[in-house]
Amino acid sequence: VADMQKLQMATQKGENVSVCAVRGNFDDAQTGVKQLFANTEIAFKLKTAGYKLSSANSINWGRLVPQIAYYFWAYSVLAQKETIKPGEAIDFIVPTGNFGDILAGYYAKRMGLPVNRLVCASNSNRVLTDFFKTGVYDKNREFKKTSSPSMDILISSNLERLLFEASGRDAAAVIRFMEGLKNEGRYNVGTEIKKTIARDFSAGSASEEQAFAALSNVFERTGEVIDTHTAVAQAVYDKSKGKTISVILATASPYKFPQDVLLAIEPGKTPPTNGFEAAKILSERTNTNIPEPIKVLSDAPVRFTATCNKDDMAETLFSAVESWS
Repeated sequence: VADMQKLQMATQKGENVSVCAVRGNFDDAQTGVKQLFANTEIAFKLKTAGYKLSSANSINWGRLVPQIAYYFWAYSVLAQKETIKPGEAIDFIVPTGNFGDILAGYYAKRMGLPVNRLVCASNSNRVLTDFFKTGVYDKNREFKKTSSPSMDILISSNLERLLFEASGRDAAAVIRFMEGLKNEGRYNVGTEIKKTIARDFSAGSASEEQAFAALSNVFERTGEVIDTHTAVAQAVYDKSKGKTISVILATASPYKFPQDVLLAIEPGKTPPTNGFEAAKILSERTNTNIPEPIKVLSDAPVRFTATCNKDDMAETLFSAVESWS
């Protein structure tokens, strides 16, 4: 996570809150969380203590529901502005690593929204792009840390949900794929499922240089400041745009990543290492306001500094539960 994102968590208020960092990457943390969810012994112990596990990320279906809604909202805005005619199909370009946001777009299409294509935009960790092009999902590759950290993922959790639909809801087939991923780090969905997915999806990726160039170009052309994840989607769109009206999904405030955004719009200049100093310069340079939730972090006390290994997540969880009692 970026420094601002880390502060958002480490400064959380409330006596019933506990925050712990996990040594490793996103895949390590999410895999550990899923293992906790699947452990019946842990579930029983938590139930006895009066607790039940949930998730705020897209492991939880509740994360996808509001994301479905804003696909309909975006379409309605275009129709109201008469950019499109009611019923006209459009494209959505979605920066994604865990495949949650774009999966919400797929469900919106299944619910009747006129969507032509859902374009999966990946950063340098292009495991999803390669999957859509080949039908082979292979996580046996170098993990790259980029300026779009929320997309630095090699195990894309929500793709499993798409495979369930694309296979005709064949749970046994999906289990085979997931076992292949677990045991060999790869699986091949075969020709038919690949064809089914290709009716709705296409994919592309952008390097760091391409994403930075796209971010800078958007600012110079429009005065809009986008974040590094949105810039990946913009770069993918720039390389493959056609005649279909397209919506690029913007995923975060640029002020969560002020140093990298400054690097993009002021190439050659070294931004401050302090994120709040960088945010101030970004505000002055772009004539935009620092969002209040970011601004207040500069004075917020850091309450949580704990770190655990990925194999110690259960122990850390129960320590937190005990501290609330």
